[in-house]
Amino acid sequence: MNAVALPPTGILPSSGWRPCSDRSAERGDPLAGTGSFGERWFLAEIDGSWGHHAFLDSRLDPDLADRLVRRIETAGMRPLAIRRINRRADARRAQTSWRWAIVDTRPGHESTRWGVVDDPALLLEIPLDGTAGEASADPVICVCTHARHDQCCAVKGRPVATALADAFAELTWECSHLGGDRFAATMVIFPAGLYYGRVSPEDAPGLVDRYRAGEVDPRYFRGRSSSPNVVQAAEAAASAELGDDAIDAFRHRSTSAEAGGWRVVFTHDGVPVTVRVAETRSAPLLTTCEATVALPVRQFQAVGFEGLSP
Repeated sequence: MNAVALPPTGILPSSGWRPCSDRSAERGDPLAGTGSFGERWFLAEIDGSWGHHAFLDSRLDPDLADRLVRRIETAGMRPLAIRRINRRADARRAQTSWRWAIVDTRPGHESTRWGVVDDPALLLEIPLDGTAGEASADPVICVCTHARHDQCCAVKGRPVATALADAFAELTWECSHLGGDRFAATMVIFPAGLYYGRVSPEDAPGLVDRYRAGEVDPRYFRGRSSSPNVVQAAEAAASAELGDDAIDAFRHRSTSAEAGGWRVVFTHDGVPVTVRVAETRSAPLLTTCEATVALPVRQFQAVGFEGLSP
């Protein structure tokens, strides 16, 4: 049930306002199938504060930032700003090098390649075909702390980022908007591109431990960034049905539309399995802290399985 009763117009009354992530948790909004899509990513270290758009409203020259974002997106990649945790303001202002990474999250192609430039203008010259940079087998942990995009990301994200940095200092970064503000704290672990939501500082390090063991934690898992939402939801349902939390337990083979939804086919231990998924709509809700008009959002529900046997 919604924490705040909305009037017929869907406009939130001024009294009784609560952060979007608190309202989402109270409603029990489902996590599965809510990760935004992105197969290939370009991570750029941008110290200092970020405005609503972390690249365009940052210490980068606006024209340079615009050209960089256009170049990344034209290549079919997602731009993501990153910065180290809890750096002092003077250290942020003194940034003299800009680390970058190209990440491929496609199953079977997962990779991370790191590089560094001493002039942000050189970011425009980095080849985006996956040949530049030095390959790394280490996970990359990115926690959204993008306060100007949504206050929940900062309030709930920073304690999680700090806890992870304490445990995995070289692997952890604050990052810009990932999507799903109402699920803060949100994070993604590359190169598999695993999205997590409603993460607590206490449980966050365990997500990384399970990642290194080749598993997801279904309590917080939203989906893989390389999969469309319906596939994310179908995979989560199949995993729950079989009790198999291995990251690569289910390999997506096909998705086809049918009356009322989709048929999503995976292989599990070499055996085809099918999940039938229906799309529903939530009751009207506010998806961010700044939203003033409540709207329904897409949700997915598994309505049938074929070929699943524990």
